Amino acid sequence: MALSGSTAWAADLPLSPPPPVPVFSWTGLYLGFQAGFAWGNGNLNFTGFDSSTGSPVTDSITGSHNGVIGGAHLGYNYQIEQWVVGVEGSVDVTSSLSTASFPAAFGGSSLSASTASNVQGSIRGRLGYAFDRALIYATGGIMLGNYTTSYMLISNYSANPGINGGNLVFGSNYFTNFPIGWTVGGGIEYAIDDHWWLRAEYRYASFGAVSNPFIDGGALASTPGLSGSYLSANRRLNQNQVELGFSYKFDFSNPVPVVAKY
Repeated sequence: MALSGSTAWAADLPLSPPPPVPVFSWTGLYLGFQAGFAWGNGNLNFTGFDSSTGSPVTDSITGSHNGVIGGAHLGYNYQIEQWVVGVEGSVDVTSSLSTASFPAAFGGSSLSASTASNVQGSIRGRLGYAFDRALIYATGGIMLGNYTTSYMLISNYSANPGINGGNLVFGSNYFTNFPIGWTVGGGIEYAIDDHWWLRAEYRYASFGAVSNPFIDGGALASTPGLSGSYLSANRRLNQNQVELGFSYKFDFSNPVPVVAKY
């Protein structure tokens, strides 16, 4: 009877709650790599003066560019409940190239331009919402680009023998620009364990307008009849990019958020 009473009393005791279940923490310093594809379009505008005809030069064209892109990123996240704030810097190299060729002034000349994006960097803030090991985030900040542009002017003066004997004249200019712009986008990340996570990200970047003034291809300035000729090129630069990547979070004994489940 005593045993039976003890069993009944034990059955009436409340069950102990299970131990707290740790959840994944996005807090920490991380390093990773990314690769993808970049594309964009923009206007290429020319203004100037053709001394051989005594007339102003005005021309424009809309061009496009695309290429592969890839690099590395370094950042830090801090998680507050399910919200994650952070800062990230990235560096990318790209093969993005834009070319344009169209008739211009200068006595029936043709003008071609080629712009290549070589290296890009960004410093961005991040704000995300975590679903345990999944993170959806928005990002935005400052973008720095490295663009090289070359111009080739082929001037045909067969209709005017007084200029260079009516022969073809070649001139070229080469410029390097470091425009500063802005970028904004977002993505999703998923942690496959406590240190590694995968990401997919889209961003748009605008570098504003880059101007390159030059005097008739440089080499043409000394040609008889062309003194005083000049062109000024203005190109607007923008870019879309989609990249996939992975990151590694360093373990510096960050406290792990704890959620008690009953």
